[in-house]
Amino acid sequence: PTFVHSLRDLHHSSHRERVSLHNLTKLLSSTVFLIMPDYKFLWVFAVYLFCFLAFNNGVVEASHKEYLHLQSVSRVNVKQVHRTAYHFQPQRNWINDPNGPMYYNGIYHLFYQYNPKGSVWGNIVWAHSVSKDLINWEKVEHAIFPSKPFDQYGTWSGSATVLPGNKPVIMYTGIIDQNNTQVQNYAIPANLSDPYLRVWIKPDDNPLVKANEFINKTSFRDPTTAWLGRDGKWRISIGGRMKHRGIAHLYRSRDFLHWVKAKHPLHSVAGTGNWECPDFFPVSVQGTNGLDTSVMGENVKHVLKVSLDVTRYEYYTLGMYDTTKDRYIPDKDMVDGWKGLRYDYGNFYASKSFFDPAKNRRILWGWANESDAVIDDIRKGWAGIQVIPRTIVLDPNGKQLLQWPIEEIQALRGKKVEVRDKKLEKGERIEIKGITAAQADVEIIFTFESLDKAETFDPSWDRYDGQNLCSQKGSTVQGGVGPFGLLTLATENLEEYTPVFFRIFKDQEKHLVLMCSDASRSSLYNETGTYRPSFAGFVDVDLSHKKLSLRSLIDHSVVESFGARGKTCITSRVYPTLAIYDNTHLYAFNNGTETIKIETLKAWSMNKPNLMNH
Repeated sequence: PTFVHSLRDLHHSSHRERVSLHNLTKLLSSTVFLIMPDYKFLWVFAVYLFCFLAFNNGVVEASHKEYLHLQSVSRVNVKQVHRTAYHFQPQRNWINDPNGPMYYNGIYHLFYQYNPKGSVWGNIVWAHSVSKDLINWEKVEHAIFPSKPFDQYGTWSGSATVLPGNKPVIMYTGIIDQNNTQVQNYAIPANLSDPYLRVWIKPDDNPLVKANEFINKTSFRDPTTAWLGRDGKWRISIGGRMKHRGIAHLYRSRDFLHWVKAKHPLHSVAGTGNWECPDFFPVSVQGTNGLDTSVMGENVKHVLKVSLDVTRYEYYTLGMYDTTKDRYIPDKDMVDGWKGLRYDYGNFYASKSFFDPAKNRRILWGWANESDAVIDDIRKGWAGIQVIPRTIVLDPNGKQLLQWPIEEIQALRGKKVEVRDKKLEKGERIEIKGITAAQADVEIIFTFESLDKAETFDPSWDRYDGQNLCSQKGSTVQGGVGPFGLLTLATENLEEYTPVFFRIFKDQEKHLVLMCSDASRSSLYNETGTYRPSFAGFVDVDLSHKKLSLRSLIDHSVVESFGARGKTCITSRVYPTLAIYDNTHLYAFNNGTETIKIETLKAWSMNKPNLMNH
């Protein structure tokens, strides 16, 4: 079992046609637990699995046959424990990628991958919900579902673009055969006068884009929002791979119907594996306004984000879009690969951004899958949520993006409590009382007088692998400056808790700030092998003022945290057994020798939004 759990830690949240190590062992642990508690079988299977994957680069090319018997299993009574209150999720069943979010004629549209028949991946349609404020949502008819020869085996992710004349169009990936051949299709609204755009038409001139003989046809998906070049041609990028090289293919069109592949990709990187859900957009170098996807110029940087099929994480780079050569060139100081910058260092994948012209901002949606076992998802009757939408802007230092929950979320704030100028000595914790600790929004500013006690950063540690370091130096391991932060979703006696905290290290002439969201102690339940990692990332922050801020959105089974005003973000999925509902507690703590002061702490109970028909 230890070997199996080690394999599980390598990957998580797999879906679609590629089955990751984590998902295989997740299914194995669930099945074996139910039918065969013989550990000898586990060891034999684990050795076989290891050898098989060693010859297949850690990934099994397969369909979802392993889940066919589960894809249409739906519970009559959905379990409410661990369901979120103010995050977006359907009443039941499986949800994954946010697709083609857009703002159109005063209405926000969210399309998302959804299984209407069960709580595992399969039977995927484009579900569709609408909102006037990004908080209260109404579900309408499914926008896209398999029905034509060009998508009869699947309707996968894509994007929306609003064309001149205020005409929205969706481009999405269709699966045309049992060999998982992927093509790119389009859909248009049946009635533009319908404010909710309830019905979408898939014209018979689909598909618009097919892979040529040099493209991997089973790794060719997720078209981006289109952008209009100075030459009057539209462009899209499509994710893929050639052997081990991740690729953002580039296509051009004058009329949005006839697309021609460029001779070279928008960008590619060796050794990164398949690229899913690419996102390519501009950000302003000056100010905090968002930009339409087609904006380009001197005061603009571009962002290329890709979801890595192998690691199940996302990374992004900042750089320059060379409009003459139609190439994206990352800035020289960017790490362009697995160790690059991430939107989120936790359970966050398949994200998609869009420009909101109503408030001149760019908004990011992302999917947080479950971290429990397949059998748990079937038992509870649902799986997956969308994280709270975030605004994204360029950090004034020009080296990274900043993310922050949209301002509309504040409308859900209820009862408020405050703490000011409270010192936390070594080993001390205080409870934040007076709010619903299982359903809360917390903002806190920590200060400290000196960095002299900061621990020395061991040169043998990998500064790009915060997760491994956090697993060694958790919240209970005493330090110098830190660990300090919050204990969320906690029991009174800390049998269960999910700490979100900082720890500061001294590295030669500078200091390094590690931020952790550690699920390892989040639950006493582990009979099916729940994935409970110590998620972590480093925070590139100026400590000259000796302050660090933290915001955490706590919602029953999810903790979304934002360090230093959104420089580093971490999302954790957890499943406490005791720290639920009114039995949940929230603490601020310090386990370092340096005294920490809470300059200000503001916490609110969060109300439920209106989710009609979800």
